[in-house]
Amino acid sequence: MPVSNKINEAIERSSWIRKMFEEGAKRKAEYGADNVFDFSLGNPNLEPPVKLNQVLEDLVRDSTPGQHAYMPNAGFVETRQAVADYLNTYNRDKFSPDEIVMTVGAGGGLNVVLKTILNPGEEVIIPKPYFVEYNFYLDNHQGVPKLVNTKSDFSFDFDAIEEAMTEKTRAVLINSPNNPTGKVYREDELKQLADLMSHFSGKFGQPIYLISDEPYRKIVYDGVVVPSVFDAYNESFVVTSFSKDLSLPGERIGYAAAHPDISDKKMILAGMVLCNRILGYVNAPALMQRAIAHLLEESVDISLYQQKRDRLCQGLLSFGYELTKPEGAFYLFPKTPVEDDVAFVAALQDENILTVPGSGFGGPGHFRIAYCVSDQVIEKALPGFEKIIKRY
Repeated sequence: MPVSNKINEAIERSSWIRKMFEEGAKRKAEYGADNVFDFSLGNPNLEPPVKLNQVLEDLVRDSTPGQHAYMPNAGFVETRQAVADYLNTYNRDKFSPDEIVMTVGAGGGLNVVLKTILNPGEEVIIPKPYFVEYNFYLDNHQGVPKLVNTKSDFSFDFDAIEEAMTEKTRAVLINSPNNPTGKVYREDELKQLADLMSHFSGKFGQPIYLISDEPYRKIVYDGVVVPSVFDAYNESFVVTSFSKDLSLPGERIGYAAAHPDISDKKMILAGMVLCNRILGYVNAPALMQRAIAHLLEESVDISLYQQKRDRLCQGLLSFGYELTKPEGAFYLFPKTPVEDDVAFVAALQDENILTVPGSGFGGPGHFRIAYCVSDQVIEKALPGFEKIIKRY
């Protein structure tokens, strides 16, 4: 066998998202790109803000020596200071550059945090539905995912979280706004979660960390505000990227931030900096670190995503689909009209509509629609959505 047994097994159970994306490429080649409606991948279709080009042009013209040399493993001090200043605009506690590590996207940041805190066999509680790549990130560092159900509106089920707590619990990993549901956890929910974690931290004699994955923080609708986990709980990390709000997924730039009052702060921060290096990233990309320092207040036009959400929700609800209207991100997670979500997604392919089964996110009986696509794709796909649900 050319690959290890472990990787062979991982390939076989790899992400449904990628499988559907690859199916889309095949269908586009066969039927033509305009006749395939691909809602499989959360790949932003909006172009980055105009200011990005202006910033990049200025940076390229900068002939100061050493622009492409190594920098501190945590990232450029001036970039981390800019991130700290931005965090200080909406968090109660005050950040300095020391609490920030620039990372290779949010995926890189999550791996840095998990490698820093996990011992082999320790568990991380994850509410479902969830971004299934978390399983692989945990496996990278010999951690164990402990998946718990949420309520029908995707809010926390605190009884399920409490039942999952053991002496092996090292962290709780949340994603708000959530992929795939668009759920934003409220301030009172975060406070209740923090109280529960504080109780079990005291009971077990070590901190249980809260890790919040927040690449969709700015993509929210109808006046919704994403509360600060840092205001709720000291033993916390926030990991984010600029892939979604600036439409820069290919640039792989993000950061991980630790609470200024986290326990054993000196060791935690030293661990994060070391892990950033030894995981092979060494540093986040230098050019993008310099660019991001000037773009922290920027985003794409979020109202365009809201219009797409509203059009899809209006259409699907009129056809008879059941769904919870998302508060953020750019995904819908409707119920399937039959129990077998994989079969329903396969039926949608008859109309060249590509979505992802909810089973791929730990949410069977649903399917995910990534609506970060053109308005034309949405409009042309709606008759197919209607036709398929009429079968059921």
